[in-house]
Amino acid sequence: MRAAVFDRFGPPEVLHVAELPDPVPGPGEVLVRVRAAGVQPFDVAVRRGVMPWVRAEFPQQIGQEYAGVVERAGPGVENVRAGEEVLGSTMLNAVAELLTVPAANVVAKPASLPFPEAAGLVAAAQTASGALLELGVTAGDVLLVHAGAGSVGSIATQLAVRAGATVIGTASPGNHERVRAMGATPVPYGIDLLEAVLATGLKPTVALDAGGGEAIAQSIALGVTPERVGTIVDDRAAAEHGARVVRAGRSPERLAEVVALAAAGGITLPVLPFAFEEVVAAHAAVESRHARGKVVVTFGS
Repeated sequence: MRAAVFDRFGPPEVLHVAELPDPVPGPGEVLVRVRAAGVQPFDVAVRRGVMPWVRAEFPQQIGQEYAGVVERAGPGVENVRAGEEVLGSTMLNAVAELLTVPAANVVAKPASLPFPEAAGLVAAAQTASGALLELGVTAGDVLLVHAGAGSVGSIATQLAVRAGATVIGTASPGNHERVRAMGATPVPYGIDLLEAVLATGLKPTVALDAGGGEAIAQSIALGVTPERVGTIVDDRAAAEHGARVVRAGRSPERLAEVVALAAAGGITLPVLPFAFEEVVAAHAAVESRHARGKVVVTFGS
């Protein structure tokens, strides 16, 4: 099979396509032919060598989220069959033509949901839904989402609106219409954020930081109590201000719920697709932090 690998840490250009042995599903596993794989900031950090708890073994594969078709099941698997369309989380092997994953962790892909959109939802859906759960966001809350037009921010905004919360989303001016279309009130991020939020007439009661920087300090300055300020990106600032790190971990059950909403048109997440051979450009787009949509790598049918 072909897979994206890197032989040393560095910029996107260290990535290249290599021929590797086809993986073989072990007991309880399934072999999946990948049709699309998401690219996350986590992948960028691993490739750059700044994720200290991840030990690379060169040539190192990459990728955490996938959507594809089951080729065959390993011994002992009875609930997943060849030909089923699935999606889910994996660990550093998604950007490849084939991968093996535990059958217990796969989620059925609805036929109405295209493979790129399905792969793009995997991490954002689990992270956003888990963060809202940990922060206890309910109807009546005013949620401030930092980086409201990003993948996690977009899903969190839409889920919170569906739950009856009022949402304020920070974004660059070019993304304000998208934030507004999701049912939130857009405000610009940066040094004028406090004034912009106050100008809305809304008082945040809970905040989710998906962007870093001054987001936690600004949320507290706006009156949100530290225990209701959560971050998915800034552990250091959370410790400094007594805020929470909200990483609920992977949950096929939560992922399946958001996927069902997306298939029914209740949740949307724009994707920015790149062909497998363009994996370097895909990583560069994520690293630039200016990609308009969730970056995914696609494979031919």
